[in-house]
Amino acid sequence: MKIKLDHNSPIPLHIQIEEQIRIAIRADEYQSGKKLPNEMDLSKQLGISRSTLRQSLNKLMIEGLLVRKKGVGTFVKKTGINSKAQNWQSFSQEMKTLGVTIKNYELHISWVYPDEQLCLFFDIAKNIKILKLERLRGKEEYPFVYFISYFHPRIGLTGNEDFTRPLYDILESDYNSVANFSKEEISAIAATPFLAEKLEIKSGEPVLKRMRFVYDPGTRPLEWNVGYYKADSFIYTLEFER
Repeated sequence: MKIKLDHNSPIPLHIQIEEQIRIAIRADEYQSGKKLPNEMDLSKQLGISRSTLRQSLNKLMIEGLLVRKKGVGTFVKKTGINSKAQNWQSFSQEMKTLGVTIKNYELHISWVYPDEQLCLFFDIAKNIKILKLERLRGKEEYPFVYFISYFHPRIGLTGNEDFTRPLYDILESDYNSVANFSKEEISAIAATPFLAEKLEIKSGEPVLKRMRFVYDPGTRPLEWNVGYYKADSFIYTLEFER
């Protein structure tokens, strides 16, 4: 794995490493789940501390690109069928496109201390509180998705915003924070008792979990979002042109 760092660049080393590893693991040789070089050897090769390297690796693990096997090492996560939409929309925009009128059933705002994953994603200390937004949304007839969002404190949200407005309009119009692109992961899980109550289904029934990592034009993280959808109420459609 060839990684070249510019120690004089204003771009932090852990971000340089992260982006170069991201590019490197796209090569065919890594797509079968190849093991990455030993952390100690790679950190020595790059002339950085092991903690700086691990910060980059942890970020890629959060995004599902790498997996760490205790006592063995870090591997590229094997890729299954993975289609990527070229244009993404907020939930409100998606529903508007489909002609679906959305009802907000619940909306909760709180300030919380980030866990380890959120600290790594936002690159913040664990003693800095961040805004947590929880929303239960759906059609007039029934709710079908439960969202949980966390936001980078850099944005400046106060918690007094009108979150019935489209979220990314708030970020852009009120705080000059433009949601430029996102990375998404969709998986199937069994409904917990909590989700079952919210979505009005039985515990253990299938739920689609949709993770969304949102960034600004400078690739700085803005939002960590997870949505839990009723499995029979959400279809993810992708269109491609050859």
